Amino acid sequence: MSEKLLQKFARVISTIFIPPILTLISFIYLALTFENYNNIKIYLIVIATILGFILQIASFIYFYRKGLVSDVDAKNKKERTIPYLVSIIIYIAGFILLLICQVSNISIAFWFCYISNTFLVILINRYLKISIHAMGVSGPLALFTFILGFQTLLLLPILFAVGWSRIKLNCHSITEVFTGALLGYISVYIQLSIFLK
Repeated sequence: MSEKLLQKFARVISTIFIPPILTLISFIYLALTFENYNNIKIYLIVIATILGFILQIASFIYFYRKGLVSDVDAKNKKERTIPYLVSIIIYIAGFILLLICQVSNISIAFWFCYISNTFLVILINRYLKISIHAMGVSGPLALFTFILGFQTLLLLPILFAVGWSRIKLNCHSITEVFTGALLGYISVYIQLSIFLK
């Protein structure tokens, strides 16, 4: 494969697996699996679609178009803090709505992970620009491992592909990808274990 083709392939993988997409997929699964009433399923899917997917992407596009984030990969770690803070506000709004709608505990716990993990990323970002893409794959991977067991780790090739794509696009180093993947997985798994014991 030529270098140009590899770059295009990396861009496709990186775009397909932006964190909000896996967020939405995870909550659709939780809605269909753990919610007993159709109206609650709909509430959860609508909240995840609007606050976990659409507004997360729209806020980033806004920052990019206003020049507050200089490139689509947010390579400058100093430009990441404000978008992360906005993400936390959006997640908190979603969390409150999920509590009001009385969705399942696992859905509430997993949503809370997005708040706490984004806050954690803000703190770490001062020293290391960890890969949110890798974290965005490993967090849901931890959720599915928690629910379905370790056969879910058969999905690890997705994490490796996303990590490779971020390195290939010169967005992150191996350390930043590894740290993001490890932090996302461990943090989500531990939080779910605590909240749902």
